[in-house]
Amino acid sequence: MTMMNHNTQLHIRYDGRSMDIPFSDLDIGPALADNAIKRAIAAYLDVPVDKFRHYVIDRHENGNMTIRPEAVFG
Repeated sequence: MTMMNHNTQLHIRYDGRSMDIPFSDLDIGPALADNAIKRAIAAYLDVPVDKFRHYVIDRHENGNMTIRPEAVFG
């Protein structure tokens, strides 16, 4: 079963590129666990999922998501 809204997308900046990828291209939805989302984006980009070990997923009120490196403060 596909869990997508045709208007939602995931934003990622990875390897010097910034991309907005529709959820439908990843076959994901906003309720999916972070690890499953990381696996989907790794498969889409054809890279090991371990590349996203230190990334976090921000879920926005409009249904979109951003995957980004963890912020380190201090």
